[in-house]
Amino acid sequence: MPGEDIESRAKKSSNNRSYAVEDGDRNWVSWLISLFVVANIVMFVVAMYMNNCPKHISARVYRFGGDKCVARFLGRLSFQPLRENPLFGPSSSTLDKLGALNWNKVVHQHQGWRLISCIWLHAGVVHLLANMLSLIFIGIRLEQHFGFLWIGVIYLLSGFGGSVLSSLFIRNRISVGASGALFGLLGAMLSELISNWSIYTNKVAALLMLLMMVLINLAVGILPHVDNFAHIGGFITGLLLGFILLPRPQFGWTERHNLPVGAHARSKYKAHQYVLGLVSLILLVAGIVVGLVMLFRGVNGYERCNWCRYASCVPTSKWKCDDT
Repeated sequence: MPGEDIESRAKKSSNNRSYAVEDGDRNWVSWLISLFVVANIVMFVVAMYMNNCPKHISARVYRFGGDKCVARFLGRLSFQPLRENPLFGPSSSTLDKLGALNWNKVVHQHQGWRLISCIWLHAGVVHLLANMLSLIFIGIRLEQHFGFLWIGVIYLLSGFGGSVLSSLFIRNRISVGASGALFGLLGAMLSELISNWSIYTNKVAALLMLLMMVLINLAVGILPHVDNFAHIGGFITGLLLGFILLPRPQFGWTERHNLPVGAHARSKYKAHQYVLGLVSLILLVAGIVVGLVMLFRGVNGYERCNWCRYASCVPTSKWKCDDT
């Protein structure tokens, strides 16, 4: 209407779309997330092939007795006994050979590459399915709206950030999984929701989906070989990266071609988006630097937080929380 100002008209236009973005919301084709899913599945098959449970378990059972491989009809792809791995997957030694996060090898043997390689490995079918389903539901939507470049950066850096925090706590066991990278996408989704709050209409639905994904992965995180510290580190990294990489124009741009004579277009982004991005950048750089320094100095996080070990693995009569 003639009496409405530019901002009011732009906001009404924004409210007609659930994920409206001013200045032309580009709908990218999602292919990187699909590639990540395929890569994780391939790595799991490779791990199971190299594990070759029948070869190693059969001789042990013959000599000493004990549990047999699970799903032996799969041949060398069959799973370790559930007492060793309740997630239906390979042995700890196989995961370690393929690049699982191992504090001693990262710090004392200078195998820093494990901070990245571990995010492509999974402890078992349960672990893999939980992560990949979450990655598909979250990652595809994010890639469609923001493109493969930023989502790829968030995924990889969040996985790295999760590995750094994980390394500050683990000593006697290994850690694997894309959960840190996945939680990074969850964190980025949350910060994107906060930064671009005014352009969303289904805010409650988005928050509920985030909560569901977080709870599922945290529940899996109390099982052996799955590290909740990687979840936390990845989530924080992704949260900060979301404020830096994913702010979107708020209003006043879709209707710039209809501006009245003499009117000035508004700034593309709001002030709070610049502030959040700058603060997040400082915190992210400082956090990674401090984390790496503490890691390679051999700092043990459990010395300062004894009960934190139960946030990552809860021992039961069925399994232990070390590699024995």
